[in-house]
Amino acid sequence: MKKHVRALILASAALLVATSFFGCGSHQSSSSAETSKSASDLANEPDVTFKDLQGKDVTLASYKGKVVLVNFWGTWCAPCRGEIPILIDLQDKYSGQGFTLLGVATNDQVDVVTPFVRNTKFAVNGQSVTMNYPIVMGNDDIDTKFGGLIGMPTSFLISRDGKIVKRYIGALANSTQIEKDIQSQL
Repeated sequence: MKKHVRALILASAALLVATSFFGCGSHQSSSSAETSKSASDLANEPDVTFKDLQGKDVTLASYKGKVVLVNFWGTWCAPCRGEIPILIDLQDKYSGQGFTLLGVATNDQVDVVTPFVRNTKFAVNGQSVTMNYPIVMGNDDIDTKFGGLIGMPTSFLISRDGKIVKRYIGALANSTQIEKDIQSQL
């Protein structure tokens, strides 16, 4: 009996480590979060209408003229929550230069997302802050319009002219590469 319990504990620990390393369902590690697809393989910006946390329509097209990082995440996803401080910092650094981040809460309910966004504090540059970028609700139809999600978090960098130029699968381990990518679009 002790062997079965030990095996179960080891299997559970391995699953926990794999989920932390690969993301919520992702098949790529956070250290290589960028996909191998080139910009020419990625589609134009999808024609998508989201609902914000108040139930109002928000179109992705309304952000045309800005560089947009669309980040699919969930309150239930530990790697998603772990990268939020990096995203808050990116929004702080680049929002004045024509950049915005758009968080798409996927597989969540608005009554769970709203208090999470308003009340959860994150440590960014030694300060305790809440999320500072727009949050909208996602669903399977929206995920499909972006080509489907392999895992979460997944982010798409969209140029000012509405083209998807990069896709990142898995949690952002740091902001170095994504900052270079954002700066190249500004």
